[in-house]
Amino acid sequence: MDIIDMARASGMAVLLDGRIGREEYQSVCGSLWALQRFADAVRQATADQNGNQKRAKKPPTAHRKRSTAQAVR
Repeated sequence: MDIIDMARASGMAVLLDGRIGREEYQSVCGSLWALQRFADAVRQATADQNGNQKRAKKPPTAHRKRSTAQAVR
């Protein structure tokens, strides 16, 4: 998830790109509406990422049919 690209896509503006040593600095600004779109995008990206991780970690299960007698117990 590239947070700067997400901010730009949400309508926010990157005001300053700088580097001091190994540290990079970016400043962004925008409307409250852009901030809301950004928050929604981060929330959705996180949910998508968590969903993909859960599906990847979940081992496949073998489905076994139960007879009616077994299901009633």
